[in-house]
Amino acid sequence: MSQEKFYLTTAIAYASKKPHFGNTYEIIMADAVARFRRMMGKDVYFMTGTDEHGQKIESCAREAGIAPQAYVDEVSGVIAGIWDRMNTTYDRFIRTTDADHMEAVQKIFRRFVRQGDIYKGQYEGWYCTPDESFFTDTQVVDGKCPDCGRPVSRAKEEAYFFKMSAYADRLLQHIEANPGFIEPDSRKKEMVNNFLKAGLQDLCVSRTSFRWGIPVDIDPAHVVYVWLDALSNYITGLGYNPDLPYEAQSEHFRRYWPADVHIIGKDILRFHTIYWPIFLMALDLPLPKKIFGHPWFNAGEDKMSKSRGNVIYADELADLVSADGVRYYALAEMPYNSDGTISYEQVIGRYNMDLANNLGNLMSRTHAMTVKYFDGIVPPPAAPLPQDEPLLQTVAESVKVWQANMQSYHLADAAFAIFDIFRFANKYIDENTPWALAKDESRRDRLGTVLYHLLESLRVGAVLLTPFMPQTAERMFAQLGTTDTDYKSVLRFGALRPGGKLGAASPLFARIDEKAFFEGQAAKQAETSHENSQSTPVPPAGTSENPTAAPQSAADKTPSDAQSADTQGAAPEAPLTHEPEITIADFSKVELRVAQVLACEKVPRAKKLLKLQLDLGYETRQVVSGIARFYEPADLLGKKVVLVANLAPATICGVESRGMILASGDSPIRVLFPDPQTPLGERIR
Repeated sequence: MSQEKFYLTTAIAYASKKPHFGNTYEIIMADAVARFRRMMGKDVYFMTGTDEHGQKIESCAREAGIAPQAYVDEVSGVIAGIWDRMNTTYDRFIRTTDADHMEAVQKIFRRFVRQGDIYKGQYEGWYCTPDESFFTDTQVVDGKCPDCGRPVSRAKEEAYFFKMSAYADRLLQHIEANPGFIEPDSRKKEMVNNFLKAGLQDLCVSRTSFRWGIPVDIDPAHVVYVWLDALSNYITGLGYNPDLPYEAQSEHFRRYWPADVHIIGKDILRFHTIYWPIFLMALDLPLPKKIFGHPWFNAGEDKMSKSRGNVIYADELADLVSADGVRYYALAEMPYNSDGTISYEQVIGRYNMDLANNLGNLMSRTHAMTVKYFDGIVPPPAAPLPQDEPLLQTVAESVKVWQANMQSYHLADAAFAIFDIFRFANKYIDENTPWALAKDESRRDRLGTVLYHLLESLRVGAVLLTPFMPQTAERMFAQLGTTDTDYKSVLRFGALRPGGKLGAASPLFARIDEKAFFEGQAAKQAETSHENSQSTPVPPAGTSENPTAAPQSAADKTPSDAQSADTQGAAPEAPLTHEPEITIADFSKVELRVAQVLACEKVPRAKKLLKLQLDLGYETRQVVSGIARFYEPADLLGKKVVLVANLAPATICGVESRGMILASGDSPIRVLFPDPQTPLGERIR
């Protein structure tokens, strides 16, 4: 029986500029999926690349004073270099300037004309150059692009159009018959309701107002519209020949098409879930099995963009936290269905907490104790005692949770399951005190069992870490002296072979001095500001020109403002004593998200505590809250609450709590309930 295939792609990156961290997330996510599928025994073909045509690139090349081909050669090289720096394992890096791709696109265009799917007409409407997108009068919002918010320009030119409406009903039937075709499900509803059911307009598929594109060889005044060009890469990169029926295509193409998943950003979902499937229908090709529209990484509250000055680049971040550190933050911090956030403070905080303190410290302590007490030889374990069972159960459960979440693209939840092992193993050390066992020779077998359980937990964790942090996993295997690194080896606890020799110790992660880092950043900014101080005055705080102006103080409020505030509760008789001021960066470290109470019960033998099961939309959490004197469980069922989602886990009266719900007051305590219409998982700003 031949090995089952798995074909996945990213959207090809637009070669207009260096990709920022948000752009790079996609290739990291896709690589983690590809590595996971290989672990599951699949024959994986993984394609990525660059989209190199269009009016925007022609303009960028003109501004740079070089030819468009030279421009995209340089930018494409930068993009490929960052993808390689992130240790991504793609099989082909396709460029839309590749000769085989260009020839196939010309044939696709000719075939559509021959079939009557394309006709020549006149285009007049609004055009967004950065997004290479056309919009009608009703779609444009205040003269700006509805997708990116930037100004649009009026365009009028001869163009070819694709008859989208001819395939709309067929596409709608396919989407409704295949629930997993578009994920997450919220994205499917958006595409169906806002576009398909609203009625599809015919799509402009050629341009005459610029020249940097694939020529329409049957009409040289035209070049192929960038989206027909770019989307076709998913089949041209496999060697598709539009002049042949599916059965006569190359063995390579028939082996891997249809794609198992296209991993793309949510902003280009319309092109991939409507235009692309319709193009494939017109070519009489099977549709991809799944199109996954991932969320964005925002810098604070804003989408990351160079114009906003909030760009973070993955390769520069890797200089600080390593490529694996970048990969881990990207995958662990991005929710399944809602946007993630990034700042240097958040990256350093998670790096120090999860990687240096949790994983790094566990590896270092376990390795050092094995060397000290057993000369670096893996000790044989005795039969587990009752106090060992929680760790063994945690490892077994984490393997199952990891596998299920990787399968369903909930990568952040899969990462949490891995670090559950490391968190519990650190707790296991503190509870079993190997250093105390070592003082009693009669307990040497027990000491060996404890250390074996720790070493095996690290090995299992390293296997699960492989799709996330491949270099770190390899270093862990080397220190553990093991070659048992495949997925099947973690299906039972105990694959690490006693008697094996540990490898040389090597710290996995060095803790970052956050204060020193930001002092260095401030020094660089001061130097840059000094160089530019003669040319760009800074608007005073509080003006409309300064986007970082301080919020209005209480003294500045109008009488109506004050009256509105008073209606929320009586003013205190004495002045309040506030905590020291914090910055926006400090506040951004606190991740507040909306959750719904699925279940609630009292914690036995704890009069003040309730145990709540919370639904965040992309995962469930258990939280313990000291509100039992003021709320009955039935009072909270179905209610939406605000969760501090990135609070370190804690055990309260023997019950694990992953977060904290917001409440005010002391006696009585009042839980803060957000608007019932607020979506689950949405971040509170």
